[in-house]
Amino acid sequence: MSAADEGGNRSLGQLVSTATSELSALVHDEIALAKAELRQDVKRVVMGSTAGIVAGVLLLFSLPVLSFALAYGVHAWTDLGLAWCFLIVGGLYWLLAIVLGLMALAKFKKVKPPQKSIASAKETAAVLGNVKPHPRAPGEAVPSGAHVVTRSTA
Repeated sequence: MSAADEGGNRSLGQLVSTATSELSALVHDEIALAKAELRQDVKRVVMGSTAGIVAGVLLLFSLPVLSFALAYGVHAWTDLGLAWCFLIVGGLYWLLAIVLGLMALAKFKKVKPPQKSIASAKETAAVLGNVKPHPRAPGEAVPSGAHVVTRSTA
């Protein structure tokens, strides 16, 4: 017997009850699915973050070794004193840091406040500031279930 055949024998209340319970079950299943997907995404984010942090630490630890290798390479290539070679490598790092710092400063100067959002918020505040409550006659009772909202003058 199909659901359509059963529907003819059931009352409207039973049909609504069945539809409500099935809708509730569907919502619960959707929430469970969303939770499962979020758990999976969180695991991926944690694993990706961990891998990124480990890669950053390894890169940071390799910097002194590569700096020494570069300084000794300059020493072998130019026959300069070892101290001068280390100063050259340090100077290259300073030059790179200055260039990157200037690039960052130029990018930061281009950052502007969100003009459209600010204008929209000001417009909304102006509209809401002009809203007046519904006038009631003195002594008129507030309908049951209604929430009374008072405006402050501050």
